[in-house]
Amino acid sequence: MKQIWSLRWKKLLIWICGYLSIVAFAIVGGYTIVRSDSRALKQTSKNAFIAVVVFTVLEAIRLLLSSIGSVSGGMAGFLAVYVMLVALAKIIVFACCAIIAFCGGKGDVQDDEPAADQP
Repeated sequence: MKQIWSLRWKKLLIWICGYLSIVAFAIVGGYTIVRSDSRALKQTSKNAFIAVVVFTVLEAIRLLLSSIGSVSGGMAGFLAVYVMLVALAKIIVFACCAIIAFCGGKGDVQDDEPAADQP
């Protein structure tokens, strides 16, 4: 039976879900890490997880600074620049990683060696 999704499209889907929503990534990336036999897909999920966590931490810092700024009142300009830079960095990181995952390596060939389960 022919598979509908090649390895490169699965990798691309993981990165897109990581960019769009942490919930979507939790479903797709978690399923990939738990159920996939492909070492390349597991590695892609782990890399996307690191990127998602980094940008979630940056968002938490923004919320903290926003709360502090609402009390002190002098951080509006800094927060606007911070939000813009983080959003731009998120777009660049996820777009570059998605393009590398989609175009790099052997895209249509499935990983022959299944990932070894570690005890």
